[in-house]
Amino acid sequence: MAAVVSERHGEFELQDVLLAEPREGEVLVRVVATGICHTDSITRHGDLPFPLPGVLGHEGAGVVEAVGPGVAGVGEGDHVVLGWPWCGECRNCLDGQPRYCLRLGDLLVGGGQALRRLDGSPLASHFFGQSSFATHAVVPYRGLVPVDTLLPLDLLGPLACGLSTGAGAVLNVLRPHAGSSIVVYGVGTVGLAAVMAARNSGATQIIAVDRHEARLRAALRYGATEVVNASVDDPVAAVHEICAGPADFSLECTGVVAVCRQAVDSVGMRGVCALIGGAPAGARVELDHLSTLWGKRIVGVLGGEGRSVPLITTLLDLHRQGRFPFDELVTHFPFERITEAIKAAEAGEVVKPVLRMP
Repeated sequence: MAAVVSERHGEFELQDVLLAEPREGEVLVRVVATGICHTDSITRHGDLPFPLPGVLGHEGAGVVEAVGPGVAGVGEGDHVVLGWPWCGECRNCLDGQPRYCLRLGDLLVGGGQALRRLDGSPLASHFFGQSSFATHAVVPYRGLVPVDTLLPLDLLGPLACGLSTGAGAVLNVLRPHAGSSIVVYGVGTVGLAAVMAARNSGATQIIAVDRHEARLRAALRYGATEVVNASVDDPVAAVHEICAGPADFSLECTGVVAVCRQAVDSVGMRGVCALIGGAPAGARVELDHLSTLWGKRIVGVLGGEGRSVPLITTLLDLHRQGRFPFDELVTHFPFERITEAIKAAEAGEVVKPVLRMP
């Protein structure tokens, strides 16, 4: 069974579908649970070029049921998180940065042919290498992250994207130094993961910016030292007041163009702004040239950078130590309530909806 989107802006329709056997380098996984991410929503609306009809979902976790030829490192019965795919051969993969695999576009949204409707008509599959809005998925083995069988699989899927994106941007890219300041724009799943990660760094000022009081209260709970309600205050001015000048680091998690500019303006000379939120197709950000020229750095970050295995393993270790309580962000829904779960996330009623498979 899979949640099929037939057309742009279409609804998720649960349908019985046909799934191909794993090919060279592929693995069949029984999906136990999968997170719902903002990227799934914007892709359904045409902001990523994934062909439709097809099956989305890219925060899956499950159990390996079969392996194809040429697979190494995983076997039947293993519990896995379905991480991002990578070719393993290009210069970026070999340089330890598989998030920037030169085949990334095709691997994420190329629209593989593992799925078909019962009448034989094709469905685009392998979204982010998985299409996990389904009870089973055929995935490339390189993206898999084996996990301890004692861990609850129905919590782990969001580590594949949302949680790793926010935490990895802090731990792998920004790396706040002792006594530094960092401001996080947008504290949904990605932003709260960034706040949790910043709490595990040397940063002593962790500022959360959002328009929802409930999320700002959550940010304080998970490590923010100050919060700014952007619906009440000018966030850039507030950040400069809190820090007695520009912040050292900023993180933009919303993908809203105006907020991107605010995140950039929140840092000054030698400051670093990381853009990690998914913006609509064709979005453009306008910057002030002079203030950017004076040593400011603006970087785009995909998926938290680095390799999935060490990043996810690190986050699980931090969770076990009580230093990364991501489980508290999760609200579970049965698979058949996928539409309700998406609406709850879009309305801000839940932070991270996770679908449990039947």
